[in-house]
Amino acid sequence: MLDDKIKGRLGFGCMRLPVVDNEIDKEEFNRMIDSFMDAGFNYFDTAHGYIEGKSQTAIRDCLSARYNREDFVLADKLSYWTFETEEDVRPLFEKQLSLCGVEYFDFYLFHALNRESYEKHKNCNTFEIVKKLKEEGKIKHIGMSFHDTPEVLDMILSEQPYMEAVQLQINYLDYDDPTVQSKACYDVAVKHSKKVIVMEPVKGGNLANLPKEATEIIKKLGDGSCASHALRYVASYPEVFMVLSGMGNTEMVSDNIKTFKEITPVTEKELEVYSEVREIIRRVKQLPCTKCNYCSEVCPENIPISKLFSVYNRLIGAEISRSEAKEKLLKYSEKLAKCIKCGKCENNCPQNIEIRDALEKIEKIINR
Repeated sequence: MLDDKIKGRLGFGCMRLPVVDNEIDKEEFNRMIDSFMDAGFNYFDTAHGYIEGKSQTAIRDCLSARYNREDFVLADKLSYWTFETEEDVRPLFEKQLSLCGVEYFDFYLFHALNRESYEKHKNCNTFEIVKKLKEEGKIKHIGMSFHDTPEVLDMILSEQPYMEAVQLQINYLDYDDPTVQSKACYDVAVKHSKKVIVMEPVKGGNLANLPKEATEIIKKLGDGSCASHALRYVASYPEVFMVLSGMGNTEMVSDNIKTFKEITPVTEKELEVYSEVREIIRRVKQLPCTKCNYCSEVCPENIPISKLFSVYNRLIGAEISRSEAKEKLLKYSEKLAKCIKCGKCENNCPQNIEIRDALEKIEKIINR
């Protein structure tokens, strides 16, 4: 066990907290935290940019201010787009501590490492800075989240062997995807004797809200939501010690708690069904957007890309008609028209979506 403070294998991802009138619904978040903690879980995950920076302050007000520090485990991250020079890193870290209302992080992760961002981290000496912060007691465990090829992961872990955990995108849709390569990256982490944290087990809700045909197939398995099947799938990997779920309401918390309180291994029959579902999703060709909003964080025009993609995917998945999609998309049309095709969004997308091409398709839906 990396940390004996950790209770359970379900982690509370704080990227998709409930928002009302552009502010986090803290009363609802309080209820979600209390349910989660009362059920015997205590791992929380955030990052500086989540929900336009509001995730960290919600952690401060709803978790840190209401629970003893030793009762919860908190992970935060160093995002490569939040600093430019070596001198920026320590002040940013200290600000993160303050925003979260804590004096140390149990886990501090290098966020969304890939070949390009890894070079930036090396050039800015962040690896040495973070190791120093651990020596000072401000970090208990150092890890990394990762979006690139198995070969790049192998290189990073070989050069940075002190990493204690690797956070990977794993789900039954991406495990053999040639872009994500979940299973191959997992195998590299295991080769380096690293424990694995799973992110996007439900792929930003895409495996909870499946195309209609796929939902009907899952229902034939009996009890258990679509999300619970996705969570059980990733929990079956032996070196996975934590499964993060980005939770947005108390119902989601309750469903996830039920899954992990009564968790059972996936069966061969279920694996066959997941394979059928995977083929349906790929045939439907929805955009693999997980609503992380890393694209919007670097968009010079602040275009709400994930909201546009969400409507598009509902149309492609036959959940809404073309006229309904057009009506929903029209309210974003002014923002969309400001796109300057700079490509910054694509460079920051962990799913490697060809965002500019997708936005052009959405414009055609609006203009027809």
